[in-house]
Amino acid sequence: MVLVTGGAGLLGQELIRQLLAEGKTVRAIFNKTKLPDFLNDNFMQEQADILDVVALENAMKAVSEVYHCAGLVSFSPKDTQRLYKINVEGTGNVVNAALSAGVRKIVHVSSVAALGRIREGETINESMQWTPATSNSKYGHSKFLGEMELWRGVAEGLDAVVVNPVIILGPANWNEGSTKIFRSVYDEFPYYTEGITGFVDVRDVAAAMRQLMGSEISGERFIISAENVTYHSVFDMIAKAFGKRLPYKKVTPLMAKAFWRIQAIKSFFTGTSPLVTKETTATALAKVYFDNSKLLKALPGFSYHALQDTIDFTCRALQQKINK
Repeated sequence: MVLVTGGAGLLGQELIRQLLAEGKTVRAIFNKTKLPDFLNDNFMQEQADILDVVALENAMKAVSEVYHCAGLVSFSPKDTQRLYKINVEGTGNVVNAALSAGVRKIVHVSSVAALGRIREGETINESMQWTPATSNSKYGHSKFLGEMELWRGVAEGLDAVVVNPVIILGPANWNEGSTKIFRSVYDEFPYYTEGITGFVDVRDVAAAMRQLMGSEISGERFIISAENVTYHSVFDMIAKAFGKRLPYKKVTPLMAKAFWRIQAIKSFFTGTSPLVTKETTATALAKVYFDNSKLLKALPGFSYHALQDTIDFTCRALQQKINK
């Protein structure tokens, strides 16, 4: 029995599809959003909040492997308390329940934000650690502390691996998460930045997690990143795949500062989450490079989809949803 937390998300759903195709029996837990049924007798789902210790322990019964995908991604100051509650306390609960249930191994989904990704001029690798000087978000700090819960579990005898994905691309609800990038370009949002970051196909993240689970590797973390590319290039590729107008207005640092401040004021008076924040604008402008060599050495047979293939695949899937 395999348990997947956060199964309703982009990565969780892709991971479940791959596990079922592999012949695994999968139990997935969700908090608010119910999963599709996947039309497979080896799939079951149940509602369980990772902050609910009793529900989590019940979900962990008869489970030998756990993929911990549940977590909160937010850069809004209003979500600070929830970030630490879910990403740190929730992960600690998963670790404790796994130890109690005698789970064989956990693969935990962290983020490159936990490595301290604001390091212009340096290539980021797995040896790096979060520090206040290298992080611009509470999100990054919460994911770093979540990893600490995993390493505590390893010290207590649990086999575990941490994956640190970059921006994950794939077809999902384009009003949420990283898939909002596709909605923005489809709607011909005119702005772009020359910031650089890593991008990766959701299919590759799920495949790497499965291979790491099946390996003898434990107590290690792995950056999962296919390519380091400018946001501008990615936006252009998406626009061309959709047949939309390419973004044509470059965002300068001065424009970015003005925009996030306007959004903060708007958020204060409306009570809604800001469209962009100080943290997200800084990230979008930064030029950050990630070293993906450790995973490729650990899994010699593993390879990434080309970014163009990922974007074409995602745009086709989203276009089919639009046309329905």
